[in-house]
Amino acid sequence: MNPENENAFPGMYMDYQAQLEEQMREQIEVATAAAQEVEGTVEERIIAALKNVYDPEIPVNIYDLGLVYGVELDEENVAHVEMTLTTPGCPVAQTFPSMVETVVRNIQGVADAEVNLVWDPPWTQEMLTEAAKLQLGLL
Repeated sequence: MNPENENAFPGMYMDYQAQLEEQMREQIEVATAAAQEVEGTVEERIIAALKNVYDPEIPVNIYDLGLVYGVELDEENVAHVEMTLTTPGCPVAQTFPSMVETVVRNIQGVADAEVNLVWDPPWTQEMLTEAAKLQLGLL
């Protein structure tokens, strides 16, 4: 929902924003808990967490959607996540990367996190995992 529409539909924009913020808080908690259950490497814990972060408009996690292009942990335990969104005009383009940073930063063994939002290569349905295709009825 565009903030300019707030005057046309009083209260609707605020309700939408509040719902998104609550949804993001819940995802941060769930993703953090999922990462804590993994006994693997820090990178494996990061991926487990990202598999519990969902695009607000598509009922598939961002990892299986193919939105995460790369996860690297440097020698200082700073996690670098390169990701994209389904479209540049995505309604959560301003807030979603910071939520992903928060999720990754909460993982044991991560000193800090940096999300780099990229548009090249552009996301396409070919980037979906088999599990995501099955979940979306594309198989």
